Amino acid sequence: MRGLLHGMRRLIASAALLLSPTLLRPADAPPLREVMAGLGRHMEAITAAISREDWPSASAGAARIAGHPQPPMFEKMRIMGFAGTRVNQFRAYDTEARRQARAVGAAADAGDGPGAILAFAKLQESCLGCHQAFRKAYIQHVRGAR
Repeated sequence: MRGLLHGMRRLIASAALLLSPTLLRPADAPPLREVMAGLGRHMEAITAAISREDWPSASAGAARIAGHPQPPMFEKMRIMGFAGTRVNQFRAYDTEARRQARAVGAAADAGDGPGAILAFAKLQESCLGCHQAFRKAYIQHVRGAR
């Protein structure tokens, strides 16, 4: 009986996780390619804003990066299947990028140019690290699956 209850709890917890609002996305959730293109545009906008010392625009771009949309569930499953045992590393890059984007925003909100530049450099390092670790192999994986 105890094993049955444990199994039921796991099933309910799994169902709750799968049905949670944070994982369910509208059918029009952007695919990873669109998410990444948007992030690239936001990075360029932050660069331009920093160079003009336009702190409100730098902060707004950073907020867009920190709160970037997630790809739809089917694509998340494909990413997890691709990343396999390195899925935690993949998630860590995303978490770090969001953290650094918030740091850019905080520095920009404070009008701290050197702080915004330093945080932006760390954000770029996070993006580059993920790209170097995953991008080429992921693109080959996705193209091969077609």
